[in-house]
Amino acid sequence: MKMLILKNAVVYTESEIHHNAYIKIERNQIAEIGSNDELGEVVGYEVIELPESYKIIPGMIDVHIHGVNGADTMDATPDALDTMVTALPKEGTTSFLATTITQSVEAIEAALANVAAFTHRGQQSGKAEILGIHLEGPFINGIRAGAQPVQHVLNPSVEIMKKWKIISNDMIRLVTLAPEQEDAHLLIAYLKQQGIISSIGHSDATFSEVEVAIKSGLSHVTHLYNQMREFHHREPGVVGAALLKDELMVELIVDGIHSTKEAVKLAFRQKTADRLVLITDAMRAKCLKNGSYDLGGQQVTVDDGKAILADGTLAGSTLKMGNAFQNIIAFTNCSVEESIKMTATNPAKEIGVFDRKGSLAAGKDADIVVLNEENEVEMTFCKGEIAYQKERTV
Repeated sequence: MKMLILKNAVVYTESEIHHNAYIKIERNQIAEIGSNDELGEVVGYEVIELPESYKIIPGMIDVHIHGVNGADTMDATPDALDTMVTALPKEGTTSFLATTITQSVEAIEAALANVAAFTHRGQQSGKAEILGIHLEGPFINGIRAGAQPVQHVLNPSVEIMKKWKIISNDMIRLVTLAPEQEDAHLLIAYLKQQGIISSIGHSDATFSEVEVAIKSGLSHVTHLYNQMREFHHREPGVVGAALLKDELMVELIVDGIHSTKEAVKLAFRQKTADRLVLITDAMRAKCLKNGSYDLGGQQVTVDDGKAILADGTLAGSTLKMGNAFQNIIAFTNCSVEESIKMTATNPAKEIGVFDRKGSLAAGKDADIVVLNEENEVEMTFCKGEIAYQKERTV
């Protein structure tokens, strides 16, 4: 097992910023963090010297991503998932929730079984880790379906969820649903009991309906502003509840397309870095050129980073997590530490993996991203193995 030392850069730990510092990696984990002048014996270690202006941050965690580089969770093949875990470190993502879409029961079950089998075989260091499944739909409201195929929408069902929990080998971590739908409160209560996050999304719920759902256990909001009842001064809707209710963690697609800079700034001021989770909601076209691609059996046209259905509906994104990290700083003037919180710490805590991911600390997985002066991803380590290194131009 390779032993590494990254040195000279600025290291962002859970509690402080270390300048001119090092990280020692042993057996896929972080062994030590300290100042260069505290670094002892380096015999047996590969030492990577970094510029003093570079930053070392925790690997990013994307809890809402459908696909990348031509692959999609719904392809339900090992090759598709292998493409995803191989491609995502290039943007700083070291772990993620493989996200499904509203589709036929058979298609969803095939995707769930595929993730279960892929992770059961054992995941490799040097690639992004699948931490579980985000089930987006089919328990949504058809009038807010967006790019989710409305013909496959189902009413919330505890019985179906029990079956899917078994098929997925208990890998479902987050479920996007519409709490105003029939029997949704029963499903939310069941998910809460099972330790699975209920998220409101693709929903036409009123503010009061969201309040009732929170009492049942709802705690998360799927892609704020998009495909949900908008804010109105006499009916604040889902958006109003998302911004006001401290019980809710809120996803945000910070690409300037799904939400304007001003809308992002509003969400940040209201929720702060403590209650926001940056996501990509990316589809298979990410990392590919402009053209037509499939999303849940629908044709999506991608042009200059914007993915739309034939009727103009936004259909996922081509956003990279590394760009989301940069954009939130540019849009809100937040700090690097706050961006780390929204891209790593918050999602790790929410899905229950903060004991090993989401921050830089001794004993945690060596999921590490190296950023340059422009906060661009230079290197990514997944469990201590180099998963991506930016090519040098002469």
